[in-house]
Formats: sequence, C-alpha cells, structure tokens
Amino acid sequence: MITILVAVGVAYGTHLLYTSLTLGWKGTRPGPHRLVQVRSARHGFADYLAQSGLGATRPVEILAALVIAWLVGASTCFALFGTALAAAVGGTMAATTPIAAIRQRRQKRLAIARESWPRMIEELRLLTASAGRSLPQALLEVGLGGPPEFREAFASAQREWTLTTDFPRTLLVLRDSLADPTCDVICETLLIAHEVGGSGIEHRLAELAMDRREDAKYRNDVNARQAGVRFARRFVLLVPLGMAAAGLSVGTGRSAYQSTLGQAAVLTALAMIAVCWIWAGRMLQLPGEERVFAR
Repeated sequence: MITILVAVGVAYGTHLLYTSLTLGWKGTRPGPHRLVQVRSARHGFADYLAQSGLGATRPVEILAALVIAWLVGASTCFALFGTALAAAVGGTMAATTPIAAIRQRRQKRLAIARESWPRMIEELRLLTASAGRSLPQALLEVGLGGPPEFREAFASAQREWTLTTDFPRTLLVLRDSLADPTCDVICETLLIAHEVGGSGIEHRLAELAMDRREDAKYRNDVNARQAGVRFARRFVLLVPLGMAAAGLSVGTGRSAYQSTLGQAAVLTALAMIAVCWIWAGRMLQLPGEERVFAR
C-alpha cells in the first residue's frame, strides 16, 4: 500500500514539474488555473430579472407574490387533505409558481433574443458599411426597429445618447437593461471600433452573426426533440393531484387522508412529485451563455 502511495506521489510530482516547465502551469492543480470573474449574488439576481424583462421590479414585490402563492396553495391542500402539515407542504410547493413563471418568461425572452440577434447584427453591418450610418445611429436604429422586448432598453439608451452623446455610457445603459451575452459582445465590438477605428468592423459583425445563427439553430433542434418530454413532464403534477382529488369522493377518502398513515403517504407523494419535477427539469436544461463582458 505504501509503495502504491509513493508511486502515485512521484507520478503526480512529475506531472506538475513537466506542466510547469513546458506549459507554464502554476500551482498544485492537475490542470491550469483559470481566472474566473466572480460576480455578487445581487448582480446575478439583477441580471436574472433584467433578462426576464422585470428589471424595474423590486424584491419586495416578488416576495409578496410568493406569499400570495403560498397562501393559495396551503388553502387548497388544506381543503383537500384537512391537515396543517399537508397544507404547509402544498403551500411551499405552490410558492415556487412565481419563480417558475419568471424563469419561463426569461427563457422566452432569451429565445426571442437568440432568434433576433443574427438579423439585427446583419442590419447593423449593412447600415454601418453600406448606408454610411455612424455606429451610435445604426445601433439605435436597429434596436428600435427590433423585437418589442428590446425596444424599452434601446429607448433608454437613445435617451442617454440624446442627453450626453457619450457612446460608452449609452452602451452601458443598453447592456444593463438587456443583460444579454450577445449584446455585451456587440457593445464591446462597437466600442472598440468607435474608439480605435479601423475597417474590420464589417467582418467581425458578419462572423458574429454567423455564430449566433448557428447557436440558435442548434438550440431550436434540441428544443424540438425535447418537446414531447416536456409535455410528459407536466403529468408529474397533473395526474397525482387529479387522483388525489378523485380519492376524496370515493368512500371514506377524506378521513383516510387525515389518518396518520394517510398523511405519511401524502407527504411521501408530494416529496416524490417535487423531486421528479426538479430532476426532470435539470435533465432538460440546456447550458446558457455567460456574460464574459459584464461589469
């Protein structure tokens, strides 16, 4: 056993020495040290709300929605099962409904953004290269004529540009309003072109449009294949609750739910529903893009 441990230690030391001399890796990790930008939870939550189109929503309003959903869910479960414990569990599950609604709204807006950005980038490229528009004018013109979900953010950026004619600040307002990774890349590209100049902006925008188009196509294909599974996932909620409601009208169903064994069965079923719902959601989740140029 000691011989094996010594051999493993020598092999790992040789690996560290070789990677340090040839590849320039530092530290005692088996791979290179990556510099990861860490953003606070407050900024991450603000980005989440901005991507959902709820950037102006206050946290207290979301908390109020959670409380109302909890009360509705608890009242429904108490009417069905007649005990406070089942009502508390049902209320907790119902309190996730506003969060799920915000998440679905965010996913819808991100899907619209993925479908719209390639066309908007192409229009931006044509306006700057062929029509002779300045970068600020072309960006605002494309955004205000884009999807309705984008127009409020671009209108805020246009007000900033009208008041200050400061292009970096205008881009900052736009990026904070959309919190979109593609928007970050476009803004950085336009900012560099605006400050440094050069003739490579058209080529960069064309490559970016092609990359966004391929990414949107890939995600649409995956979502189409998952459509049936997502539909079946909803039965995790509908079928058990429907059977529980039907059981109330069969014999002594209500009194059976109120017994100790019935309560244990109800809590076990609710826990299984929650676990299956979360597990299926994680299995169907596609990796999202990170904001590499976020502040």
